[in-house]
Amino acid sequence: MVDSYDDSLDGEKSKTQVKRELHALVDMGERLTTLKPDLLAKLPLTDALRRALAEAPKHTANIARKRHIQFIGKLMRDQDLDAILMLIDQLDASTRQYNERFHNLERWRDRLLTGTDEVLEKFMGDFPDADRQQLRSFIRQAQHELAQNKAPASSRKLFKYIRELDETVRGLR
Repeated sequence: MVDSYDDSLDGEKSKTQVKRELHALVDMGERLTTLKPDLLAKLPLTDALRRALAEAPKHTANIARKRHIQFIGKLMRDQDLDAILMLIDQLDASTRQYNERFHNLERWRDRLLTGTDEVLEKFMGDFPDADRQQLRSFIRQAQHELAQNKAPASSRKLFKYIRELDETVRGLR
């Protein structure tokens, strides 16, 4: 007599596992409804899902919205989930990938502010679309503000510029 049942032997998923996966698809579909249309255009989605995502804001009643999100979850079964997850993880501030990218951009800013021309050249190699003159201007202003003990407005502008360049390179803009 067998004391326990081993799910790994029969190769089928349990009912609970199937439900978890379907709920995850619904959650991912709901996250897609919050994305801007230009970002949705970059994802490999079917036409039916694109139409459903475009119609999502029209459903304002709670039960209608819930039913429509369930429909989007059903349409998510036919999608390239890896590509979708990769984009969502880069945009969602609660994910590890977003935090790593954000910290990497902060390190670039700090290296540019304290670095030499070699650091600037390396940055230009990583971000060829960068405007060298504008970058130098931001760096000079931020260094001046730091020396004068003023608010770091130029440092923020530099970070915003670096973030925009990074989003352009990653195809998020």
